[in-house]
Amino acid sequence: MTGYLARRFLGMAAVLFALTVIIYAVFYVAPGDPAQLACGLKCGPVQVRQLRGELGLNEPVYLQYAHFLQGLFAGRDFSAGAGVLHCDAPCLGISYRTNEQVTDMILNRLPVTASLALGAMVIWLLLGVGSGLLSVLRRGRLTERVLTSLTLAGTAIPVFIIGLLLLLLFCAYLQWLPFPTYVGLSQDPQQWFWGLLLPWTSLALIESAKYARLTRSSMLETLAEDHIRTFRAYGVSERRLVTRHALRGALAPVIALSALDLGTMFGSAVLTESLFGLPGLGRLIVSSVNILDLPVVVGVTLVTGFSVVLANAVADALYAVADRRVVLT
Repeated sequence: MTGYLARRFLGMAAVLFALTVIIYAVFYVAPGDPAQLACGLKCGPVQVRQLRGELGLNEPVYLQYAHFLQGLFAGRDFSAGAGVLHCDAPCLGISYRTNEQVTDMILNRLPVTASLALGAMVIWLLLGVGSGLLSVLRRGRLTERVLTSLTLAGTAIPVFIIGLLLLLLFCAYLQWLPFPTYVGLSQDPQQWFWGLLLPWTSLALIESAKYARLTRSSMLETLAEDHIRTFRAYGVSERRLVTRHALRGALAPVIALSALDLGTMFGSAVLTESLFGLPGLGRLIVSSVNILDLPVVVGVTLVTGFSVVLANAVADALYAVADRRVVLT
């Protein structure tokens, strides 16, 4: 197990290094002038040249990238007119528009997106795996056909449609819930829960349909294997075969997919956060793109990529725990 985890850690480090190279090349080396973006359209050539020197954009590309990595691990200094602005590690840059450290801007909004993603994942796993398990236990009956139809409908409806319907139903028509307002967990746990309940449900209903189909197909595939037929020949009950053997065989792909979805949720919750007014990373990157705040866009993109890589590393470890044969490969 130790060797397996070490290989996965080295692979994760290599992927993260490649990720920083790609992100830096796309945003800073590709055609375009970061100094012009930072200065704005009203700046003349003299101001742009001056700002380019302050940002270190006159240096060779490899030195610019080295300074970028230095900021991530040791911090770096930025010219600020006549003075120097220090950015502590891990430094993702300084916002062109607000002069705030991008790391601080992300950390202020990260709990919102993390709360949204983790809460939605718990709900979609419970609904998805539970629905898949129930459809296998009731296969060939009306329950299975109903659940299959619901999962197909769930994968076809966009998340903003479900969110709007939930807002209209529970907040406007029935008035069972107040309109969502984010409150920190440490400030008021009850208000935190009620403020995120509808956003969690909107995301979970979409994702749970996918997990229900995956769980059902994986369990049916496991039930068709030779050792299951042997258990059945020895008189093991169908319910025991499904819940103890087939379900465990279906957990491995569910773990892998849930880790990937959790990682990508940090950058893909734009619609949900915008719809429910949540001040998370999704809204931050949208507003930063609108005002061409390049360091913030790069920072959020890098954090999102890191979360995907980290989530997949955790999934590999859990995959190995669920299926020890993986360690031997």
